[in-house]
Amino acid sequence: MKRGLILLLWLCSLGAQAAADSLRIKQLQRCGDLLGDGQQQWCLRAEGLGAQLPTVWLGDARLPTADFERHGDRLTLKLAEQALRSAPLWLEDGERTSNPVWLTRQRSHVVAAGPDEVAKNMDGLTTYVDLVSLLIEEKHDGYGEARRIAAKYGAQVVGTIPPLNVYQLRLPVGDLVQRDAMILRMGSEVSVDAVIVEESAPERGEEGSGRDAQAIDQADEWAANRFMDALYYYQRRIAASSLPVQPVRVGVIEREVDFDAPGFSHYRGRCEQAQTCLYARDDDRPGSHGSHVAGILANQDEGFLPRLGKHSPGFEVIVERNSDAGITANIAASVNLVEDGVRVLNWSWGIHRVGARDVKGDEVDSLVRSGLAMSGYEELLEEFFLWLRAEHPDVVVVNSAGNGASWSGTDEYRLPSSFITEQLLVVGGHQRSDKSVAVEHPGHVRKRHSSNIDMRVDVSAAACIRPGAGAAHCGTSYATPLVTATVATMLSINPALTPEQVRMLLRRSALTLGAEQDFEAMDAEDLTAPILPSERGGQLNHPDLGRSARLDMQRALDLAVQSRERVR
Repeated sequence: MKRGLILLLWLCSLGAQAAADSLRIKQLQRCGDLLGDGQQQWCLRAEGLGAQLPTVWLGDARLPTADFERHGDRLTLKLAEQALRSAPLWLEDGERTSNPVWLTRQRSHVVAAGPDEVAKNMDGLTTYVDLVSLLIEEKHDGYGEARRIAAKYGAQVVGTIPPLNVYQLRLPVGDLVQRDAMILRMGSEVSVDAVIVEESAPERGEEGSGRDAQAIDQADEWAANRFMDALYYYQRRIAASSLPVQPVRVGVIEREVDFDAPGFSHYRGRCEQAQTCLYARDDDRPGSHGSHVAGILANQDEGFLPRLGKHSPGFEVIVERNSDAGITANIAASVNLVEDGVRVLNWSWGIHRVGARDVKGDEVDSLVRSGLAMSGYEELLEEFFLWLRAEHPDVVVVNSAGNGASWSGTDEYRLPSSFITEQLLVVGGHQRSDKSVAVEHPGHVRKRHSSNIDMRVDVSAAACIRPGAGAAHCGTSYATPLVTATVATMLSINPALTPEQVRMLLRRSALTLGAEQDFEAMDAEDLTAPILPSERGGQLNHPDLGRSARLDMQRALDLAVQSRERVR
C-alpha cells in the first residue's frame, strides 16, 4: 500500500512537472514593415499558453500589455523605436516560464518564400520564383537605388541587409523564365553589383553518415581533442591564477533547439550572470541539427561551456536563423548577431556548386546549388567579409569544411569555406581509428572519408557524436562547434586576441593526424594545411611537420593563458 502511494505521488509530481514545463516559444520573427526605422512589429507563436494573457519579458523589462496583442497561440509585439536594445525575450504564464529567444533590434531581415512561391529549376533544385536580392554598389544610396529599380520594373522592396547594401525585391513574375529575364535586366543596372537568387532546400539533420556509426563512443571521440583535459585545465588553472576572464557572446546559425531534450530543460526565462545562457526557438526533435550543434556548446550535461565550472565568466549562446530564406537569411542573421556583440559565429553549413567533383572524380550530391545561385552567394559572402574586416575586425567565423569528400578551398566546389580571410576558420572532421595508440600519436584518429579537404582547412576536430543513448551522427557540422567552444573560451581568457592570433594558437597547439606529406598540391590523404616549421618553433626536423592539424583544446587554452600572462 505504501509503495503504491509513493508511486502515485511520484507520477503526480511528474505530471505536475510536465505541466509546469510545457510553455514553449516556437517562432519569433520580424513581421509587418521590415524597412521602417520606427516601430518594429514582431510575430510570436507559442505552445502551451493558458487562457490568460501571458507576461512578456524583454531583458529586464516587463512589456506593457498595450505593447502586444494575442490571437490564440500567437502574439503580435509592437516595440517603439526608443524601446530596449536587443535582448532575450521569454513568456511567463502563471508558474510556467518559456524558453528564452533572442530579439534583435538590428535592421537586417529578409522574407522566405512560401510553398507556392518556389519552383524546380533546370538542375532540379528548389528555387525562389519572385524573390531576389540586389547587392547595390557601396558608393550608392542602397535603399534609394533599390526603390528606384523596384519602381522601374514594377517590383516591391520587402527585405534588407543595410550594412551590406543588400535589398530584397518581390518581382512581378509568374515563372522562372520571366524571373530570369528580369534578373538579366536588373543585373545590367549600373548601381547593381550582383543579383542574388535563393535556392532553399530542407536542411539535413545529419551531414555525413558513417559505416561504423553504431560503434561510436562520444567520450572516446572527444578525447582525441582533449575535451575533458581542457575542462580540467580551465577549472584549476583559472581558479589558481589572478587572470580576469571576460564573458563572450556566441552566435549559432541554426533553426531551433529541442528544450525537452536532456541537458536543455534548465534553460528557462532569465539567465543569471556568469552562467551559460542559451537563447533559441523550440523544436520538437531531439535529434535535430540545431539541437546537436548547439548542444556541443551549451548542453548542460554534455556541452563544453556550461561545464567550465564556477570560475566561468558566462557565455551567451544565441541560436538564430532570421527566417527560412536560405543563405541570404544566414547572412542577415549573422550581420544582426555581430551588431549585437557576438564575438564568435558558428557556421555549421555550406554549399557545393552543381557539378563539383569529389577526390575520386564523382559528382558531389551533398547540399548543391546552381551556378546562378552560387555566383550571387559568392558576391554576398564577399561583401559580408569585407564589412566584417572594416567594421568588426575582432569577430571570428568558424565554418564547417563540408562532407562531399571534395575540396574546400575553391569556389567552384564549396562556399563559404573557400574564402581567404583571417576572420574565417575552416574545420575538417576526423574519427577515432582502430589503432591502440596514445592520443598524441598521429594514428590515434583517421580522416573522415566524407570530410572535405585541402590547404584551406585550418584544423580538424571530432566529427562524430552520440548524445545520451541516441543514434550516432557524424559530419563536419559537429566538429565545428568544438572549435567554436575552444575559440570562445580562449577569447574569455584573452579578449585581445585577434582572429589571426587565434588561428596561430590553434595551429601551434594542434595534435596531428595522418602520414607526413610533402608541400606540393594536396592529395586525397591530406585533411588540413600541413603543419609548418614556424608552427613548431622553427624546428626543421620536428616530427609534426607536414602532417594535418588536429584540435587540442587543452593546449589551445594553455597558450591563450600564456598570451595573456606575457603582456601583464
